[in-house]
Amino acid sequence: MLTRKQRDLLIFIRDRVADGGVPPSFDEMKDALDLKSKSGIHRLITGLEERGFVRRLPNRARALEVIKFPEGLDSPEKPSVLQKIVTAVNDMVSLPLVGKIAAGTPIEAIQNETDFIDIPPSMVGNGEHYALTVEGDSMIKAGINDGDTVIIRKINQVRDGTIVVALVDGAEATLKRIYRRDGKVILEAENDAYKPRILTPDRVQIQGQLASLLRTYH
Repeated sequence: MLTRKQRDLLIFIRDRVADGGVPPSFDEMKDALDLKSKSGIHRLITGLEERGFVRRLPNRARALEVIKFPEGLDSPEKPSVLQKIVTAVNDMVSLPLVGKIAAGTPIEAIQNETDFIDIPPSMVGNGEHYALTVEGDSMIKAGINDGDTVIIRKINQVRDGTIVVALVDGAEATLKRIYRRDGKVILEAENDAYKPRILTPDRVQIQGQLASLLRTYH
């Protein structure tokens, strides 16, 4: 049995596709259901998928296949909606925006998933990715500014000189270049105002490497 919000979402998708042939975007679905963030839409879609009403298409993070509707939901004058509908919503990739990352003095560890961000597929490669908002100016010489959004590929083994998300002492997350010398891990800024942090390997956990960057101008 569907919740009211799940049912409302299916109705909204049905009507939009039937009326104009164009599926709604995540923002449009969020506004139509009066939700505060797109994470709520993702949870609703997950629930619909678990109940067999929709299916996510592989290699297209925001593409859905509508498989069926509850009894009485579809109307006879729109029979085509009962067919498999491919909703490639703007052909974009949706990534979790998990919080803020310090490009300066490390802040508390990366937060839990709170929202999602939509980016072109060309901005990500193979593997699992997530997004973070940059806070601070320690990476400005690498072209990473305060307020930028960085796309991070989840990985825990990287080469020296790579820009990584490093978790220090299990509590502080920071964005820095990483080097290993004389049995130590060095987290180095791209700003002469910041000194490198020299740590023992057991204090540093790599949580991903920089894949791309998204900047908004206001």
